[in-house]
Amino acid sequence: MTVRRRADIAFPFRSDRRGRTAHAAYDEHVRDLIEQLLFTSPGERVMRPDFGCGLLDLVFTPNSPELASALELSVQASLQRVLGEVIEVEALDVVSEENVVRVHLSYTVRSTGSRRDDVFEGSGPA
Repeated sequence: MTVRRRADIAFPFRSDRRGRTAHAAYDEHVRDLIEQLLFTSPGERVMRPDFGCGLLDLVFTPNSPELASALELSVQASLQRVLGEVIEVEALDVVSEENVVRVHLSYTVRSTGSRRDDVFEGSGPA
């Protein structure tokens, strides 16, 4: 009996070296889901108007402690609402510097129990 490991479509969508749809391991797929959520603006997805955090919309907003707190609350709420059944957020830090937003996220993938520390970075137009 052969045990098959679960693989999901890689993000961004691309072909692998065989010309087939590229796949990612489940933990990498979860990371891709988080990245999509963070850098999608609400209203950008058809049929999912509440999907997204819209962090890139705030790249050029003047930085302040109040903005940082508001961003962290917004990101935390979006992660919980959309991916709460998939991940458990352990630590979150949102940093906005010049035209770059960095999200430092520590989380556990619920189905595999693996703990991850990832940094997601987005920038405004050059």
